[in-house]
Amino acid sequence: MIEQNPNIEFDLETEILNTDFSAGSIDLENDNEPNQPMPTSPDDQDEFDRLLDEFINNQLEEAADNQLDILENTKAQKPLREQIEEEEEAVSHLYQEERQLYDAYKNFTSAIKTMALQSGKDEPEFSFSPAELYSRFRPSRGKLMNNDILKGWEIMLDCQATRLSSLPAHPSDEQILEFAEKTTDETLQMALISYVEILIEMEGCEINYNQRKAKAEKRKIERQIYEEHQHRLERMKKYINAIEAKKFPIDAERLVNNFFKTAKKDPDGAQKILENNPATYAPIEVDKIPPRFFGMIKPKPEDGIKVNREIGKFLKNLKA
Repeated sequence: MIEQNPNIEFDLETEILNTDFSAGSIDLENDNEPNQPMPTSPDDQDEFDRLLDEFINNQLEEAADNQLDILENTKAQKPLREQIEEEEEAVSHLYQEERQLYDAYKNFTSAIKTMALQSGKDEPEFSFSPAELYSRFRPSRGKLMNNDILKGWEIMLDCQATRLSSLPAHPSDEQILEFAEKTTDETLQMALISYVEILIEMEGCEINYNQRKAKAEKRKIERQIYEEHQHRLERMKKYINAIEAKKFPIDAERLVNNFFKTAKKDPDGAQKILENNPATYAPIEVDKIPPRFFGMIKPKPEDGIKVNREIGKFLKNLKA
């Protein structure tokens, strides 16, 4: 897991990435022998390599982005959300997009309160707090604001029923603004204009949120691909070490690398070859077979066939 500064605007693990992501995981045993190989499924290997390379190339950029976030939050001296007590303090710490949304909301609710008092009604209470937008907008918190907006419209329709009767059913933003420009009631005008501003600013916050979420999800997928690649390298290393420990006359690294490369496209076929004819992946080095009878009988090609079978038998049983 990537460590996150609590003051950074975007919490990668707990806030944004709440969608399920299924990815093939590779469990490594703690012993020295490797598990039965589970190579990458036969997806497009070019795409895998592209994502892997892109992840590696993005590491410096990601580190720079994280450092920038830390610097910006440190410079702004933004406190933790739970440390904010006063409304004015919360507003002062909002980012620009969230601040513009809250200003529009505040103008709307202020107009609704004035409208209610002018109509001889009790001043309504609204529950949304600027702390709900700190440190960044979330769709779930936007729904809380919508409750107050709905309440405001109910009051507006009650207080301004005659004027609003000429407003088209299900009006567009443009129709609302056009209606607001023509009305002579300044309070109603402010409420309608602020309402449209809320819609515009909330859409901007949602776009910003989706961009941050997409960026985080992309990096999470890249990281999982990279970690899967690292797990595969570790497994390959275990196989190489196990083969070399037996001192077989074969290039263990070449054998394992070619096996895993083939297994990406045909796991079952690659495993069958590994067990029955491992020399397919790397030739038996006959000259490294120890001579018999105190060095009097030098190894022959027939000895290579025997060693090939021994290696295949060993690899067949090399399972956790």
